[in-house]
Amino acid sequence: MQALIIDDSRAVRMLIGAALRDQGFEVFEAGNGQEGLEKLQHNPEVRLVLVDWNMPIMDGLQFIQEVRKRKSWDDVQIVMVTTETESEQVQRAITAGANEYVMKPFTPEVLVAKLSLLGAFEEME
Repeated sequence: MQALIIDDSRAVRMLIGAALRDQGFEVFEAGNGQEGLEKLQHNPEVRLVLVDWNMPIMDGLQFIQEVRKRKSWDDVQIVMVTTETESEQVQRAITAGANEYVMKPFTPEVLVAKLSLLGAFEEME
């Protein structure tokens, strides 16, 4: 299964990428939402996106809104991975179309547990 990590922090992309690769994912990376949209267009097999909220050019919320406008990406699972912890922000992300929300900092085990709740590993079996 293919996953896309969108975060302006290379260190965060590496951390999440390592956790996903350990679970058998093929991983693509992008540094902002606009680049993430381009990667998603060029990699139609991506079924999981982990996106940060606060990024330059296009933030994570704008990315989610753009993805959810396109019928062809309805089956893409999106996880917002961010330092935004206020309940209103969580609600905004879910309302925009995020399937799950992970607050930074987190451990790889927390990330894997959230992805399990989404059923992200079922397609891989």
